[in-house]
Amino acid sequence: MYIWQSKNWPNFIFQQEKLDYKLEVVTGLQKKLIGRARDLPENLDQLAEMDALIQNALQTSEIEGEHLDAGSVHSSVARQLGLSQAGLPVATKQTDNLVEMLKQATQFAEIPLTIDMLIDWQSALFPQSSLYKDTLVGQLRGDDLMQVVSQQGGREIIHFEAPPRESLNQQIDLFLNWLNQPGTIKEDSKQGLLKAAIAHLWLITLHPFDDGNGRVTRAVTDRMLAKAEKTSIRFYSLSASIEASRNTYYNILQKTQSCETELQKQADSCMDITEWIEWFLDCLVQALQQGLDRIKRVIIKANFWQVHSQTVLIERQVKVLNRLLDFSGEQFTQGINASKYKSLTKISKATATRDLSDLVEKGCLVLLPAGGRSTRYAINSKIE
Repeated sequence: MYIWQSKNWPNFIFQQEKLDYKLEVVTGLQKKLIGRARDLPENLDQLAEMDALIQNALQTSEIEGEHLDAGSVHSSVARQLGLSQAGLPVATKQTDNLVEMLKQATQFAEIPLTIDMLIDWQSALFPQSSLYKDTLVGQLRGDDLMQVVSQQGGREIIHFEAPPRESLNQQIDLFLNWLNQPGTIKEDSKQGLLKAAIAHLWLITLHPFDDGNGRVTRAVTDRMLAKAEKTSIRFYSLSASIEASRNTYYNILQKTQSCETELQKQADSCMDITEWIEWFLDCLVQALQQGLDRIKRVIIKANFWQVHSQTVLIERQVKVLNRLLDFSGEQFTQGINASKYKSLTKISKATATRDLSDLVEKGCLVLLPAGGRSTRYAINSKIE
């Protein structure tokens, strides 16, 4: 039996005492992150917001197995935030639409969410409908059985089945009435977090569209978090945290949907979603910590270029340095080597090695301890 087949659906229950500590941790990190962002020097707050939005756009698509061009996303985000697009590639309609949808989701979060808004967001994900002729765009899904699947280890895993199409309109109306009703869960920051967790589970269960359900659901979740935090500016990416824990995400969804979590069994109730909320809060902790690291990186990057404002560098060196500064601690946890530099710049390995040596001589990079074939380089930490 799936959770939506329970006679008590959708009357979710959870064990508050098991969640109190994690709620305290999350709200503490939220306050810390918002405070750090508020104290950023002029203009750096926009850079931190841009970095988070880029990651959100890239990772919310990555979860669905769609790999977007990072340069195009960067260009779309810069345009959306009114920042300079100089030197960036031309954005695609797809990335423009996705970034605009993500921004719309968190702006004016107090406005009631409607089915038309959800449909508009789903449409934005598929700007070239002719390429998706087998996918219903701009409308709810058809009558076919909707199975929620993911690719793991080269094979397709079926996690659960969504409610039938015949009840979908009524189910969505019920969801939106709950979502838009103030006081369904008391709207303080902790209760707002609970509402975001429930909203995510509820909407992903309904799976109202042929495609794009995950991205729309994460946008709605971001909206609820923005409402709880009373700010539309995002300095962290929940999608990036979910992508980093993708297998556990699908695992807890599958268990919760199939009424197989330990607490569901103990309570003898499918509607006990305590373990789902625990996972959601753990994911938020990771996202908020990454947000704090992001703000630190923005400050480091600004200081770096202030120190090296007169350093003579060629374009590809600037490109790689920015990449290292933007993603240190994420993509470059062990620094960069000549092979990676080569792949980023499309030059020979010998030229990559000369470029890296030049950057060391100019104080931009430092050699990491390991040598020989595993020679790696990192941003010069002395300027931090």
